[in-house]
Amino acid sequence: MRKNIISGLMAVVLLISCNNDKKLLDTLNNYNISMEDKGYHLGDPLNLPKEVTDNAESISISFGDKETSGLTVDPKFFALGDNEVTFIIKTNSGETLHQDATINVFAKNPEKQMAYDVLAEYPHDSDNFVEGFLMEGNMVYESDGLDGASQLIKYTLGSTTPIMTEKQPAEIFSEGCAIAGDKIYQLTYRSKIGFIYDKNSLKKIAQFPLPNAMGEGWGLTCDGKNLVATDGSNHLYYLDVNDPSKVIRTVSVAGNTETYSQLNELEYHNGFIYSNVWHQPVILKIKPETGEVVGKFDFAKITADNDQGDPEHVLNGIAFKGEDMLITGKKWPKIYEVAIK
Repeated sequence: MRKNIISGLMAVVLLISCNNDKKLLDTLNNYNISMEDKGYHLGDPLNLPKEVTDNAESISISFGDKETSGLTVDPKFFALGDNEVTFIIKTNSGETLHQDATINVFAKNPEKQMAYDVLAEYPHDSDNFVEGFLMEGNMVYESDGLDGASQLIKYTLGSTTPIMTEKQPAEIFSEGCAIAGDKIYQLTYRSKIGFIYDKNSLKKIAQFPLPNAMGEGWGLTCDGKNLVATDGSNHLYYLDVNDPSKVIRTVSVAGNTETYSQLNELEYHNGFIYSNVWHQPVILKIKPETGEVVGKFDFAKITADNDQGDPEHVLNGIAFKGEDMLITGKKWPKIYEVAIK
């Protein structure tokens, strides 16, 4: 009889413990869900509910191969954008509980609205569906897309007549391009390959598989050491210039209140990365080390003047002429030179 009573009491204790554990996890889960849209900023504390902290001997957060017991959004551990994590809670009663969550992180400071003046306009071939756009000296290099019409071209700023053209096979949809040394690197949209050309002759000298981490090829630039690519997500992929199929590191991009996905054509200039956002008339100024968007250009009027009412004729071309920015878009008739204030 006594044995039965003890067993019954243990069952009751176990049931109470399980109910308490479930209640604690439900509280944590509800809190995490409530914070997903609101998000955190770098440096913010994770102010977990009192019901959780009062019943926890210790709390740590695990994500990937990292784990921290510091309940702060530390940039050493957290990336901008969505962070898929697991809370590990050791309760006062000796249980270890796990709760999956998404911690959405934004940049600490608001993006600066960048001012500019239009200095000059140049003609642009409105047949060109611009995917990659860069300038070296007075020479423009442009990667133009669309199935059956893709090409890499080289022309002088102010002219619409190519000096050289390298046509792509009909099944190739050309995307972003970048110069590194005496070579031009070019991505393709969904073919999972990239090409390397001689800069002077535009003749193809090699090709490479795109990294598995990149679903598609979108934008490309070079920071003087590595290639930097986009794939339509909010990630910047740093690629080994000697082996572009190798990802060296990945940086997520976000501003103060939003995560910027569909990053497209890129340009590196004076320590910052500039990026188009597909279907938006804006250019982002990004801090490469962290992915924080520190500035934002609004080119809505210029886009409306050039898209001919076609939503696919988007702003999608960034280059630099000295300290001035050159911008153009898909099938735009003009290139604009703007001075950044």
